[in-house]
Amino acid sequence: HYMLQKINYQKELDKLITDLQKEEKVPTLLLHSCCAPCSSYVLEYLSNYFRITVLYYNPNIYPESEYSKRIIEQQTLIGAMHTKYPVQFIAGSYEMAKGLEEVKEGGVRCFKCYELRLREAAEIAKAGGYEYFTTTLSISPLKNAAKLNEIGLKLAEEYGVAYLTSDFKRRTDISG
Repeated sequence: HYMLQKINYQKELDKLITDLQKEEKVPTLLLHSCCAPCSSYVLEYLSNYFRITVLYYNPNIYPESEYSKRIIEQQTLIGAMHTKYPVQFIAGSYEMAKGLEEVKEGGVRCFKCYELRLREAAEIAKAGGYEYFTTTLSISPLKNAAKLNEIGLKLAEEYGVAYLTSDFKRRTDISG
């Protein structure tokens, strides 16, 4: 029998970036962000290689005034950054994730939420003619990067927009 090899999504992303640089391509990327703090490192890193539009969309924020406050935080962060390529911004619509309030945190509940966020990003990426879409969520040690990438790749097929696989916590963790 053989062991299933664990995919290093960050290595895959690094290889893609190397190929893009060789071809002198700077593709467009719709980057889903759940919050300004999570996006700062990812933006700093990816804005050297992509023309990014940040989509702030977080269906777990309540009340709406808090959602608005976080939109402003995200815009402030983008405005303060010095990036190689300009970063654009889109605010996702305010809505609460519904239907799994009784399910405990983790597992199925998280995966449904990943899909909700990534589907929104895929739809906007397709409508806007972006070459890629991805999310900042994989930077969190509490988020399952393999599951995020699996969902992203499935939606990429469904919407016809390439999903940028990643595990951004691998980039920030020297041991990884």
